[in-house]
Formats: sequence, C-alpha cells, structure tokens
Amino acid sequence: MKPDPKPVLLSPEEIAFVRGLVLYEDAEILALDKPAGLSSQGGRGQVHTLDELLWAFAKPGKARPRLIHRLDRDTSGVILTAKTKPAAGFLGKALMARKVAKQYLAIVTPGAPEPRSGIIDQPLRRDEQGREAFMRPCDAGHPDAEQARSRYRTRAAGDGAALLELSPETGRMHQLRVHLASIGRPIAGDARYGGALVVGGHPVPRLMLHATALDVPHPAGGRRRLEAPPPADMTALVSALGLA
Repeated sequence: MKPDPKPVLLSPEEIAFVRGLVLYEDAEILALDKPAGLSSQGGRGQVHTLDELLWAFAKPGKARPRLIHRLDRDTSGVILTAKTKPAAGFLGKALMARKVAKQYLAIVTPGAPEPRSGIIDQPLRRDEQGREAFMRPCDAGHPDAEQARSRYRTRAAGDGAALLELSPETGRMHQLRVHLASIGRPIAGDARYGGALVVGGHPVPRLMLHATALDVPHPAGGRRRLEAPPPADMTALVSALGLA
C-alpha cells in the first residue's frame, strides 16, 4: 500500500476557495462542485490540483479526503471524495461494480443526434502522442479495445445545436467526448475532438460538458443523490442558443 503523500501547504485564499465548492459533506463522504479549468489530479505548472486542494479538509495529523473518480480539467460539476479509508474502499468497489449512476449535460453541434435518444456502444482505445493522450474509437477485436457504453437523450434542439443529457455506463477517459464525436455530434468547445469554438455566432468559452448529478450507494447504507447546477457560462450559452 502506498504511503499517504505529504501535506500540501495551501494559502488562505486556496482554502477558502475549495471550501466554497462543497455541495455535501458528512462523516464519510464529501462532494464538491468542480469548476472548469481546475485539474482533478496530475496537473502541470504551479497551480494546485483539486487533489492537492483537498488538504484544506484534513484534520491535524490525518490524511486528506481521497478522490473517488476524476473529471477532465475543462469539465465542471459534481465530484466525489471519501473522508475515510473504509469509505474509499467501499465507493471504489461500487464504481467498479457500476453501482454509481452519473449524469451529465452537454451542448453539441450541429444539432440533435439521430435518433434523438439512444445508446452509443463503441469500444475505445488509448492513443498517446508525445505527452498527450487521446481516446479513439476502435473495433472490439483491437488488442487495446476497452468496452464503452453511453446513454444519451436530447433535452432541447435548436438551429445548429442541441442540449443532451448523458449517462455513461462505463468510465473510460474522455468517453462522452469521443462517443459524441463518433456520431457526428462533438461537444461544443472540445477542440481536441472536433468541437465547434463558435456556435450560432456565440463564442464557446470552454468544453460545454457539466456533471450534473451522482447517485451513489452510501457507506453507511442507502443511497445519496448529489447534484450540481450548471455554471453561469453554460446556462448563458444554453439561453443564447434557445436551448433553455
């Protein structure tokens, strides 16, 4: 077992910032509303990642909460951590057993998919180019193929864009982004996978993908539904495109 990492020294501003992201907290779990632009883990440069900012919640002499899953740097929304090792083990097993339901919202172009709701069942493989990693659609027989399934439903459609509700059934890197690009409906702002940077004359400030909800089994029993409302930049674009 890896030793716990050394504590990270945070500024008062960083502590106030990350504490302001709390959506839900009890003795065993902590849910945060991650903003776009903040890396979950492994970020480059001088800015602390969310994983490092979690030291703001550590009790003296104790480890910080542990991330249970990740969101891409430019994806906003609800992210779950465990405050104890038993809770981390419980939630990790629940994720592996696909007992955690995830829900996202995305703005896609150039309109609603056909059909307007369905399942994308498309294996993916990892493709590394220098320091960058991509996911690519592939045949199920490819030696690096990983099973990947995503459900989608069109919530609203306008001229040149649509608002989709997404539920990944597997947890591959960039899964929703690559799946939607594979059916010709890339997520707006997703320069890596062909997403439009201007939609209907409106600039797209970032990847328009938001984790709206997690429905999880709780270590103490029962389930919890943890929700994060879409941020202002996304609701503004939704309104400007007539998708509200």
